Amino acid sequence: MAPKRKPLSQLKSSAKAYRNNEASRAHKNASQRARNKLSINKKSRAEHNRARRNAGIYGKGGPDMSRTKSGGFVKEDASKNRARNRSRK
Repeated sequence: MAPKRKPLSQLKSSAKAYRNNEASRAHKNASQRARNKLSINKKSRAEHNRARRNAGIYGKGGPDMSRTKSGGFVKEDASKNRARNRSRK
């Protein structure tokens, strides 16, 4: 089941814009669908899912499987893994 929607007052500016503008949201979703279909992304998702299955955590929540510099996978807290390549931490 999807989480409850946050009230408008708790959203950041881009989320407010997408919620209020149906055409803009449709365009963003179409772009995202196209990106998700790229073969390199499918391959990466499949590799990460395989690593989660092998680690016994697939479908159970828990940590992310993060790539190491040598190309292997290691369990890592989701907030640390997803914060690595963004401007704010």
